[in-house]
Amino acid sequence: MNTHTIDRLIRQAQAYALVGFPVLWLLMFALHFRSLADVLVLRWRYVPVPAADKVTNLIALRNRWPMIHDPHMIGYLTLPILLLAAFGLHALGRRHRPALAVLGLALTVTGCLYVAGVLGLFTALTRGMGDVDARFTDGAVATYAAVTADQGAYGMTRSLAELALLGIAVQAAALWRTAGVPRWATLTVIAGCLVFLAFWDVDNLMSVGALCLLAGLLPASRALLRDYRGPFAGDSA
Repeated sequence: MNTHTIDRLIRQAQAYALVGFPVLWLLMFALHFRSLADVLVLRWRYVPVPAADKVTNLIALRNRWPMIHDPHMIGYLTLPILLLAAFGLHALGRRHRPALAVLGLALTVTGCLYVAGVLGLFTALTRGMGDVDARFTDGAVATYAAVTADQGAYGMTRSLAELALLGIAVQAAALWRTAGVPRWATLTVIAGCLVFLAFWDVDNLMSVGALCLLAGLLPASRALLRDYRGPFAGDSA
């Protein structure tokens, strides 16, 4: 397999990741809702489920459901796709605004580390609570509440995770007036990131943000597939 073929396969993977990660995140958010009616309940800020209700329910379920049905697990497993997408955006943006593209990529990659921490925490807690003996419910509730407290290490990690969306917004700005990426697409991606940042953990509004990302990244994906069917124009130098 020659360099040309490898390069083309990498660009194709990045282009598909630009569409794949917002689609999978939409699935992740959808699994948070118990019914269609929940989707239509508009909240402007995150209202967490009381720790006692959450833990009691998980202990009662006893993990009698596939791990992949956990929305946090889906988000956790899709992080490599997000990274592929970030490098795809960098491949497009570096030709016109290399400094801005590098800054956006650095922010996205850094943020992904903390997104992994947030999603990994809830994936472990969700499965772990399902194995707790009901006799120790009070202790499990106290542990869950302490670990997920906003003022603790979790709150810091969650705040740092927002760098990933900030990075995508910066990378989108690097695509402004890039051939094949219309201005509306750039603005739509930035708007989607701003929705994420403003309404972090509000699943129905983050779903709106993911739809904006999907709509705006589709043209970028097509541009990457079209412009990089061969090696990078800048790689030959």
